[in-house]
Amino acid sequence: MSAPSSPSLDRIALHARSQPDATACIDLASGERLSYRDFDARVSASASALSHRLGAATGQRVAVLSRNSSNLAVVSAAAERCGAVFVPLNWRLSAPELADILTDCSPSIVLVQPEFADLGREALSTSQAKAPLALLSEATPSDAAATSSFAPAGQHDPCIILYTSGTTGRAKGVVITRENALYSSLNFAAVAAVNAQSVLLCDSPMFHTVGLVAITRTALHEGACVAISDRFVPATTLERLSDPELGVTHYFVVPQMVEALMRDPGIERANFSRLTALFSGGGPLSPQLVRSCLDRGVLLINGYGMSEIGSGIHMPIDASFVSANPQTVGFPAPHLDVMLAGEDGVPVAPGEVGEIWMRGPSVSPGYWNQPEATALSRSGNWFRSGDLARRREDGVYVIVDRLKDMYISGGENVYPAEVEALLRLCPGVEDAAVIGVADERWGETGCAFIQYKAGGASSELAEAEIRRFLSSRLARYKQPSHILIVEAIPRTGSGKARKNILREIYRQRVRAV
Repeated sequence: MSAPSSPSLDRIALHARSQPDATACIDLASGERLSYRDFDARVSASASALSHRLGAATGQRVAVLSRNSSNLAVVSAAAERCGAVFVPLNWRLSAPELADILTDCSPSIVLVQPEFADLGREALSTSQAKAPLALLSEATPSDAAATSSFAPAGQHDPCIILYTSGTTGRAKGVVITRENALYSSLNFAAVAAVNAQSVLLCDSPMFHTVGLVAITRTALHEGACVAISDRFVPATTLERLSDPELGVTHYFVVPQMVEALMRDPGIERANFSRLTALFSGGGPLSPQLVRSCLDRGVLLINGYGMSEIGSGIHMPIDASFVSANPQTVGFPAPHLDVMLAGEDGVPVAPGEVGEIWMRGPSVSPGYWNQPEATALSRSGNWFRSGDLARRREDGVYVIVDRLKDMYISGGENVYPAEVEALLRLCPGVEDAAVIGVADERWGETGCAFIQYKAGGASSELAEAEIRRFLSSRLARYKQPSHILIVEAIPRTGSGKARKNILREIYRQRVRAV
């Protein structure tokens, strides 16, 4: 078998030598616990099995359709170790959506949990990919004996392709190199104070950067323990966060998950004394939610990141700072340069709105098979996020909105995120999202989608209440002209509103009238 890659990249092998008996991974569904020695051996066995199956594995894509598990974590590391590219698939997608992804990445093999065998088979049959389907367990042998040699890829070679949430249409495959994955983990470890004594609970899906990189890889890169859950159930998560034997110190959520935890009856007996913080991303936090958590002794801190950069901007672990700045996202991560640029590409002054541009070793080189999209996302060696923010005089960043979500009404910029945050404060409102739509008089105006809490008011009464609530709190040009009541706001696995679906709902329900 080939020698493992350098310790700076293959940190699992490093920890297997330096702390072999420390717990690397706990599979909460099966109860399996793996030490770093055992996890490293399982990764090598899996890398060997993949190489035996694929031949020269370097650059070949290994697609996986599976819930979170220790096997999924093993295959992710094994693909990197043998030079293959790990492609985790979103099992929430339909077969046609998965078929498009499989056609795009052309995997050499598709590994599935038995639960998703039929879905994987259907997706493969309608895709242009010519890959065999196999069970995930076949790529994770328990026998550590090597049957094939393998060679890891270089630090600038791809090791992961993460398909974006697709809030505006077709998903893009974000290429993550070995260097990107390492520095993304180092950034999160730095801002979240992760060390070898930490225990990170992961029930965020590992087909997103949060579950796969920010949580799982950070834990394994730092010699910490990752406790892997196969799904998010609020009551179960509260029990795990309170379990002194498990000893969870870090938990990553999206705002909707925090709200679900706070609503669960188990919150009254939960014990968060071992928790460093709840780390949130994917959307703004309301001051009320931050205060509710602080009142329970839980530090809820927000951050800004994306598949293309990993952890980018983050709040400090400081309760007084968080309490005083609940709607900010903090300061840039250490291995990342951040600039706010105007339309001319020139940095804007403090307090002005600009697009977030970033550069550094965690930034992806681009999108798989989409050179035009890659070019549009670049300006020299800067990555253009498409997100708008302000930087205060003290260096703290405040996210304003998506550049593509901003619309202009009567010559004034309107940022839907600002309106959405206010709508969620309206009594009885469970969730809200806003899009810009064409308007004959103003050029564009807003359409608000409202999800009421169970037992909420009728649509007519709800609309009147919402307009009355907004009238004294929001400039008239920012107030949406259309209000639609929906059963639920469609969101991606990372919590972002799927505004392409909302635009279709608008076309069907408003333009058809």
